[in-house]
Amino acid sequence: MDLLTQSIILIVLLFAFLGGGLWVAMALAALGLVSITMFSSAPAGLIMSTSIWGGTATWTVASLPLFVWMGEILFRTKLSEDMFAGLAPWLGRLPGRLMHVNILGCAVFAAVSGSSAATAMTVGKMSIPELSRRGYDEKLIIGSLAGSGTLGLLIPPSIILIVYGVSAEVSIVQLFIAGILPGVMVASLFMLYVGGWALLNPSKIPVSDIRMTLKQKLWSSRRLIPVILLITFVIGSIYRGWATATEAAAIGVAGALILSALTGSLNRHTFSASLMGATRTSCMIIFIYAGAAFLSVAMGYTGIPRALAMLIQEMQLSPYMLLVALTLLFVILGCFLDGISVVVLTTAVILPMVQAAGIDLIWFGIYLVLVVEMSQITPPVGFNLFVLQGLTGRNLLYIARAALPFFFLMIVAIILLTIFPGIATWLPEQATARP
Repeated sequence: MDLLTQSIILIVLLFAFLGGGLWVAMALAALGLVSITMFSSAPAGLIMSTSIWGGTATWTVASLPLFVWMGEILFRTKLSEDMFAGLAPWLGRLPGRLMHVNILGCAVFAAVSGSSAATAMTVGKMSIPELSRRGYDEKLIIGSLAGSGTLGLLIPPSIILIVYGVSAEVSIVQLFIAGILPGVMVASLFMLYVGGWALLNPSKIPVSDIRMTLKQKLWSSRRLIPVILLITFVIGSIYRGWATATEAAAIGVAGALILSALTGSLNRHTFSASLMGATRTSCMIIFIYAGAAFLSVAMGYTGIPRALAMLIQEMQLSPYMLLVALTLLFVILGCFLDGISVVVLTTAVILPMVQAAGIDLIWFGIYLVLVVEMSQITPPVGFNLFVLQGLTGRNLLYIARAALPFFFLMIVAIILLTIFPGIATWLPEQATARP
């Protein structure tokens, strides 16, 4: 049986497994088992046990549950309630005024949660009623929230960057550092769009009623500033080389517990709830990664990734054309799967092609996350769209139209990242060059 026929059979089986409601992790493992059993003579059971253990029993993965737990703790410090009060006084004179709370609030919470859906849900619960009450345009509220919620996947400490780093066997520290400038770039593009829209539609932006002295602004931000300082210290310790990703995550957990205690929100119930929430999320992610680790090894036995890499070389496809094709693939997959599933599902097959094209794996990780971000606001299964539908009661098509400008802004971000790869690679190079 030739490799094309094998590939078609495996793709059909994968969609059959997922369409039948099988968990993503189980679908990946089942696909790996089928591929080894049908298309090779290797011992499937032995390979499954060793690849799953080898893929998950690694020190690198230890940072994942710690960062998730840090986010769960800070989530219970009433961070979302403090976010509007902390950010609003500083935005009164910007074009768009308080509309920027959605973007900056999502950027702050993204660095806490690492989850796109959680970021959109948490910030949306706070900002939608408040901005609507003040008379801001509903479509822009929803669109900016849908787009900015995706920052949860890019701004470090990002869970999906950890998953990619483990899957691609590249430095998570380098990925975190690489994600800083692209995250700032995307947030800046969103803020520029909101500011430009406000200048063109001044009647739809209420006059700011916030007039505060510097002392009053700092007092309003008193509970938000420590969280921002903690996040900055965690990322800064990684960038400066003071701590590995796992050590920085442990520092983050300790700092989050201290902040939670100081704000009076740390008790037996919140501690237990944060620990169980982090356990559930981490187990889900690692379970998916275990299935993907087995599938990666199984794909190696079938020879499909190697054949695809050779095909790319024979076609002499330029890196730019390869990226265009991969962008379409990832956006389509993102319409049906969540971001983490897209990453672990495609890594085994895509990376040999990427390496054959001479594309830097650190840069590709940031590109991949940006494309996966786009898929979070594309129907029919853009997760952020469903979150906002639940918050607003609006139909999915209305929310998708509101999010469309931010989808195009992400395309602009990908184009800028491709033309100027230093946006993602400059900071890691500086960190590596530092003695």
